[in-house]
Amino acid sequence: MHTRTDIREKRLGVVLGGSGLIGGGIVHYFKTRAGDEIEVLAPNSKKLSLREPGDIIAYFDRFRPDFIVNSAIAAINADPQLAFEVNYLGTVYLARAALALGIPYIHISSAATMPDGLDLKEEDTLPLSPDLPNYAKSKLMAEMTLAHMRATRGLDYTVVRLGVVYGKHDHKIQGFHRLFYAVANRSMPVMLTRRGVMHSYTHAKKVPGFVHHLINHREEFAGATINFVDPEPVELANLVQTIRAYLELSVPREIYLPLPVARFGKNCLELLVRAMNRIGIEARMPGELMFLDRFYRSQTLSTARLAASSYVEPNPEVTVYTKLPDMIEYYLTRWEHLNLIQGYNPEFFDPRHRADRFLNDPASILEEVNREAETPLEEIGRVD
Repeated sequence: MHTRTDIREKRLGVVLGGSGLIGGGIVHYFKTRAGDEIEVLAPNSKKLSLREPGDIIAYFDRFRPDFIVNSAIAAINADPQLAFEVNYLGTVYLARAALALGIPYIHISSAATMPDGLDLKEEDTLPLSPDLPNYAKSKLMAEMTLAHMRATRGLDYTVVRLGVVYGKHDHKIQGFHRLFYAVANRSMPVMLTRRGVMHSYTHAKKVPGFVHHLINHREEFAGATINFVDPEPVELANLVQTIRAYLELSVPREIYLPLPVARFGKNCLELLVRAMNRIGIEARMPGELMFLDRFYRSQTLSTARLAASSYVEPNPEVTVYTKLPDMIEYYLTRWEHLNLIQGYNPEFFDPRHRADRFLNDPASILEEVNREAETPLEEIGRVD
């Protein structure tokens, strides 16, 4: 059993949301790149439910970690109670645990808490309103209460606000990957945006190193909110067209659907989903459609505060465009194996016909791989 009164050779951290794209990357990073100095625990919701204060009290009283990182979220389209209890109350319970233990709390947040606009500063947040989507409202309220706890009780926290997240190993089809899936599945016949609409993007693999830096530089970052996004924003239409070009598709066509027409289509889809549910067929709206308006409006986040800090980005050349080929190969293979998409030429993502040769000519593939095995993986240590 760990206690903070024990003599530890390593600092102990607890990461919530360790099964997700961001949280899983943080856990992997600390286990593989910072294992000499930091040990992390990543309890699942069965061991520690953010909806149960008793679970949080018992867990942190037992392990007494040196820091907490929270990347856990309810589903984007979760109902009000789940969003409230996980995204908001769960955040507050964890912050109260950090306050009791006198340890830092790193909170992963979202640009959903911010308005539309260009070069938005960290202080630029939406006004709290009943009309906000459950996800945005709960994340905004969490940020507001953390700031309150800092002002009234001196909570040592940092909010890391992410843009549109991209990367491999996301087993949920949401966010950027929902957009990519819609193009790959040919379910987007026209452009659901306007020319010139820009957004800020965040590479998932860059987040863990920044979290590590925050933990090691508390005096600089205590009480701060940081926009953690790639320096250059991305035009949504250009990104969609680039994905289409890689996949050698004819859709979506370069016809820009006006927002009122897109809203009408969304409303029709909502009615269809309700009708299907009433007759016993389970159906859900894609959660991202709650942010449909943002497909038509720019939102770019300022990186001035990040650039002025002590943090130095080790891989500034990595962007959503440089990672597209790798992500396309990964997700097309995964989705086809899961029978989620069909009809792609396997030569596109298996140019050396390895799967076919494995089936029909294993000796040749064995010889080829044996030659490759003589060379170390030079990519180790680089962000991918």
